[in-house]
Amino acid sequence: MTRTIYAIIGAASLAFTLTAAAQIIYPAKGQSPELQQKDQGECQVWATQNTGVDPVVLAQTPPPATSSTGGGERVKGAAVGALGGLAIGAITGHAGTGAAVGAVSGTMIGGRKARQNEAAQQQYDQSQRQEMMNTWNRAVGACMTARGYTVG
Repeated sequence: MTRTIYAIIGAASLAFTLTAAAQIIYPAKGQSPELQQKDQGECQVWATQNTGVDPVVLAQTPPPATSSTGGGERVKGAAVGALGGLAIGAITGHAGTGAAVGAVSGTMIGGRKARQNEAAQQQYDQSQRQEMMNTWNRAVGACMTARGYTVG
């Protein structure tokens, strides 16, 4: 049991160090470095238990995979482009060529739209992860403040 707790504290400490570089903790009551390390480890475990955020798991979990091909948007774009090109081609007497040109340009537009959607999803995922870490960091800071440290 004790080894498990120390393993959790060690892993949380590593994750805390990697993700909370901006959080500065000062021993305002002259606490020793050993006591500060112990308090920090205990506060990290407490923060994990009370926020439901585990920085180690969060750091090791890759963001959700997104399709880089944009297949759905490309197919939709190709179909819309082909229909538009077919209509224009029919008017000019080159329906087949119009449909082909429309399909190619529609595929390109669909691909661009898919990349934009992917970028927006990745940005959203990153902001969600950052918000979770901010919550965890605030919990650690509150715990350390209660133990007599200044957190900035």
